[in-house]
Amino acid sequence: MRTLRNPLQLIACLMLVLAPVGHAQRATPPVTVEAVQEVAVRESIRLTGSVTAVRASNLSPATSGLITALEVDAGSRVKRGDLLLELDPELARWQAQSAAATARAARAALDDARRRLAEARTLAPKQSIAETLVRGLAAEVAEDEAALQRAQAEAGYREGILARHRLHAPYDGVVAAKLSEVGEWVVPGDAVLELVATGELRIDFAVAERYLQRMAPATRVTFTVAAAEAPAGTGTVATVVPISDPGARTFLLRVEPDDDGPALSPGMSVSGRLLLDAGRRAPAVSRDAIIRHPDGRVIVWTVEDTGDEPVVRERIVEPGLAFDGLVEIKSGLAPGTLVVVNGNEALQVGQRVTVQRRPE
Repeated sequence: MRTLRNPLQLIACLMLVLAPVGHAQRATPPVTVEAVQEVAVRESIRLTGSVTAVRASNLSPATSGLITALEVDAGSRVKRGDLLLELDPELARWQAQSAAATARAARAALDDARRRLAEARTLAPKQSIAETLVRGLAAEVAEDEAALQRAQAEAGYREGILARHRLHAPYDGVVAAKLSEVGEWVVPGDAVLELVATGELRIDFAVAERYLQRMAPATRVTFTVAAAEAPAGTGTVATVVPISDPGARTFLLRVEPDDDGPALSPGMSVSGRLLLDAGRRAPAVSRDAIIRHPDGRVIVWTVEDTGDEPVVRERIVEPGLAFDGLVEIKSGLAPGTLVVVNGNEALQVGQRVTVQRRPE
């Protein structure tokens, strides 16, 4: 038996033996296919907005006075009813005490008048006292009752003024800004603190006015927060304000985020995506099936059954809107056509392939 002693001869023989095997492997590469679907086309709208609070207030005292205590600063978290600020209460306290004393004196005068009227009425049947005197005592009681009501009203008013020297948080939130300081004189209407509620948040998006007629409450929105490395959140359209901004030609879209989304704070920048019904049905393929060439051609590879082995064909298509991982096909494909979605990177026209269906 003749042997090959030259190493080059041995390598050449091996290449001749293995070449058909390699050619066969390259000739029928495995590809994953799926059928073209006819679906309701949806348009993906990119949105930009910010997180806002349901309640945000510039707090002001209900009476004038000198600030003597400021219990919070910017960034302080407060609960409803927490003391935020106190005005100098000295003069108001004296006025409240004076009004309370006047009310007590009016009560004593009324009690005395009622006692004297009761005594007179017990003597009247015995004609031991004139009827005119009895009627005079009754009138005095009525006057004292009115005086007591006036005194009590004044005392209540002075107590209310005294209580208004203390400013309390109207709801849970965070102090966004401190606008006054101890020693300043403030009057009703002067903003001393800015309070923002953190428990109830929403996302406000500005949307181009051409989409207004297609917007509806309860539409789902996906969003991401630029300041947080967190998964995308979802929410529901709560309000569509159909009044556009004449300068920007946009209208307000207000979204209520779901409870299981990323942590949000008022003022955060948010990017969103909204899918709107385009009002038509069309063939659509997976985004993985689309191949874009530098010369501008957009193609997909289709699979045809020739009776022996499946072969691939190149189809030039006109893509439309992209949504939900799909791409609308305006022309070039019909529903039911098998297209390659995996393994389509180096195919050639007429090449035989081994077909695998994409899992559902």
